Amino acid sequence: MFERPTGGERAVLVHLDIGGVSEPDEREEFRRLALAAGAEIVGALGGSRVTPDPRLYLGTGKADELAALVVATRAELVIVNHALSPAQERNLERLLQCRVVDRSGLILDIFARRARSFEGQLQVELAQLKHLSTRLVRGWTHLERQKGGIGLRGPGETQLETDRRLLAQRMTLLDRRLDRIQQQRAQGRKARAKAELPVISLVGYTNAGKSTLFNRLTDAGVLQADQLFATLDPTLRRLILPDGGRVLVADTVGFISHLPHELVAAFRSTLEETRHAALLLHVIEASAPHRARLVSDVEEVLTQIGSQAIPRLEVYNKIDLLPDESARIERDPSGLPRRVWLSAATGAGIGLLQQAISDWLSRDRVRVTLRLEPGDGRLRAWLFETAQVLADDVLPAGGWRMVVNLAAPDWERLRARHGDLLAARRRH
Repeated sequence: MFERPTGGERAVLVHLDIGGVSEPDEREEFRRLALAAGAEIVGALGGSRVTPDPRLYLGTGKADELAALVVATRAELVIVNHALSPAQERNLERLLQCRVVDRSGLILDIFARRARSFEGQLQVELAQLKHLSTRLVRGWTHLERQKGGIGLRGPGETQLETDRRLLAQRMTLLDRRLDRIQQQRAQGRKARAKAELPVISLVGYTNAGKSTLFNRLTDAGVLQADQLFATLDPTLRRLILPDGGRVLVADTVGFISHLPHELVAAFRSTLEETRHAALLLHVIEASAPHRARLVSDVEEVLTQIGSQAIPRLEVYNKIDLLPDESARIERDPSGLPRRVWLSAATGAGIGLLQQAISDWLSRDRVRVTLRLEPGDGRLRAWLFETAQVLADDVLPAGGWRMVVNLAAPDWERLRARHGDLLAARRRH
């Protein structure tokens, strides 16, 4: 019986057009995914089918062609740019005599390589185990179950059941650990809500430049590289806007088309930040030839994680790669920013983005004029820390005349604490 080899990175890539012709950028993305996983690409096979073959996915003739290509290139791995059933993977491995990995397995492998934080590693391991649980039989083909009655059962049944039980126990343990981390995240969100700090979450297709933009805005020093899924672990940093407002900016994992369901489920706690954000910055690669498809794929994932109702500000990045584009803000008829065109690499348009964020958040801001007495120094310091101070004039009789721009929650807090005082001192 065929037993799977333990290593090998010489890979043949397989991409079929199912029910139509795929876009050229999808094949290029597939190639970059394979490179990101560390594969040495030694061959590629294309083709088209109306529907996948239930046994081999490729069909008998194309599978024989692939087998010949594997032998000719001495490939040790075949990567298929589609989701394969466990039976299809197993049948292809038996025919090709080498490992077969589908798109979901490939992405899971990349995530396993890139996860750095404890939470990220737990999430990736859980996703891998869920993916493996449906394919467990592949590793025990030399112990396959025997059909029949008493006395005819082989040792494979016991081994498979033992392995499945161990997998289930490990997944239960990982779920518990991730639940505790999710509770800690929820406590952190409550603390930020108490401090009235709105969260601005960066989302977008992988390699759209989110980490570069995040670093440009916050000087966070997050890894940025021209590769898919360069960073996986979420990062939060504070940002002071031009109007004095303070926000938290969250960088999240990049999305991709046909993101494995196991990953969406495992990273749900990380992506929870997007569900509680005041505003999503949807970072879009302006130079991408098929950016409409990429935008659609991101929106699909946002719907899966329950973030479709969060307000969006589209950020078209990498305009430095488009000779006829310049940094600008596009607004809707009411004057609200809808799109910002910029280059995170050069810094062009970063100020416009900050202004657009301020405009979005200032919809709920209150502008007031206050007269403070000399003994109100603590209140004055709080206003400087919390609000945008538009004017601060010393009065001849002592005290100060201040014009401030406050977030609506901060104004409510001010009224709750100093309501009687403000009733006499507020000036319009």
